[in-house]
Amino acid sequence: MSTPAASPTTPPTSTPDPASGTDRTLVISPNWIGDAVMAQPLLQLLKTQHPERAIDVVAPAWVAPVWRAMVEVDTVLTTPFRHGALQLPERLRYAGMLRDRGYADAYVLPNTWKYALLPWLARIPKRVGYRGEMRYGLLNAVHRNNRQAPRPMVSFYAALANPPSAVAPLPDALPRPRLHVGPEQRQAALEVANLTAGKRLVVFAPGAEFGPAKRWPTRHFAELAKLVWAEHSDMQIALLGSGKDKEVCSEIAAMAPQVHDLAGVTSLDVALALIAEADAVVSNDSGLLHIASAFNRPVVALYGPTDPRHAPPFSDVATSLYLALDCAPCRQRVCPLGHHNCMRQLAPQLASAPLLAMLASR
Repeated sequence: MSTPAASPTTPPTSTPDPASGTDRTLVISPNWIGDAVMAQPLLQLLKTQHPERAIDVVAPAWVAPVWRAMVEVDTVLTTPFRHGALQLPERLRYAGMLRDRGYADAYVLPNTWKYALLPWLARIPKRVGYRGEMRYGLLNAVHRNNRQAPRPMVSFYAALANPPSAVAPLPDALPRPRLHVGPEQRQAALEVANLTAGKRLVVFAPGAEFGPAKRWPTRHFAELAKLVWAEHSDMQIALLGSGKDKEVCSEIAAMAPQVHDLAGVTSLDVALALIAEADAVVSNDSGLLHIASAFNRPVVALYGPTDPRHAPPFSDVATSLYLALDCAPCRQRVCPLGHHNCMRQLAPQLASAPLLAMLASR
């Protein structure tokens, strides 16, 4: 996926919408695409509690398309901040814009103090979030997460809808993450990607922003493509990912030349629409996996250094593959033992069996 340009929805210097009222909710997005998807049930809960309140989301430009695919969101406000930089003058100006829009409450999903500073500077009365780093005073409804027994991601975010408690709701008790993209967007995405409308489509997501430890070997993806074509010779298989995933996707395309290598070519908006159109998705534990789950696409999810119980797919039809080796889950970006057995020993046939079953049932 190419990096999208900054959204023109509401730049920091814009004037407030005269119809915006004085009773809105603000959500400050995490910086990871998968985390944004996992936070979606929080919005469903907030909308149930206060159906009259419009929900705005402050998000980096690269995450904004995910929030725009959530029906609960009224406006996405993109941020001008550089990663790791304080940029106090810019934050003061941005907070002034937020103050003019009139928020009753704010939910700060990142754990950094810089993002907790925004609603405090904007004088939003209720400021909710986890304790995080040095946030006392900036937040006034402070939740805590037990690091020895961390909450599943959907529970982690959904708990913010209620007063702080030592017990978070279990994922089974929560609404599922959900995204929506209309048929016109899906059709346009197929045209942009040079894929054939009406022809069956499988999406592979071979990348992982977190690090190489999460990546299934490229030769396994290539072999899986060949196993699919052995049963469905006319199946379209598209590789999706950002520019950072171009190298691994190019390796797969070299071994399986019939795949459509779209890594670094499509924007996240287009990738969302292609996933929504797919007959099935095979993905590492990444943002695209959770996007597929939120569209309720059939999913084969590949886990190695991470625990599938922490951030599982929620599709009606989903298979999570995980070897549960003694060294897993290590949660490291790079295999600390150097062998990467947790992913290397996940043979392509282990993924092809559930994937072919999914395709046969559709």
